[in-house]
Amino acid sequence: MKIPMTKNGYEQLREELDRLKKIERHKIISEIADARGHGDLSENAEYHAAKERQGFIEGRIQDLESKLANAQIIDTANLTADKVVFGATVVMKDIRDGSKKQYTLVGQDESDLKNGKISVHSPVGKALIHHTVGETVEIITPAKKVEYEILEIRFDSL
Repeated sequence: MKIPMTKNGYEQLREELDRLKKIERHKIISEIADARGHGDLSENAEYHAAKERQGFIEGRIQDLESKLANAQIIDTANLTADKVVFGATVVMKDIRDGSKKQYTLVGQDESDLKNGKISVHSPVGKALIHHTVGETVEIITPAKKVEYEILEIRFDSL
C-alpha cells in the first residue's frame, strides 16, 4: 500500500532513518557492551534497559524503511487550487463564531498540529477532502461538531 507524503516529509523520515542507523544503533551497541562488563546480566538493570532501547531502535528502523519503500511523494507544485486535496493549505472560517483556522493536509507521519499540519486521515482532513472554496463543511470530532466555510485553498511549497 502506497503511503502519500510530501517531499519534505519524506526527507524528514529519511534523516531520522540515517540518524538511527549511523548514530543511535552504534551508540546502543556500545552501551550494551559497557553494561555487560558490570557482571551478572540477570540482575543488571542497565543491560536490560539498553536491550529494550535496542529493540525500540531496531523496530523504528524497520518501520521507517517500510514507510520510505512504500512512499508516494506528492508534488503539490502542479496541483490547482480548485478543490481540497492532499498537500493543500485550507483557510476556513467557523460559522458559529467567525474565527479562522488554517490547516495543511499532509501524511500521517508528517502531521504537526502546532504548525497547522494535519493528517489527511484525521476527522478534519477527511471532512475537507474534495470540497471547494465557498462550501460549508461539517466536521465531527470526538469533542464536538463544527461547521466551517472554506475561504481559500492554496498550495505552499512543502
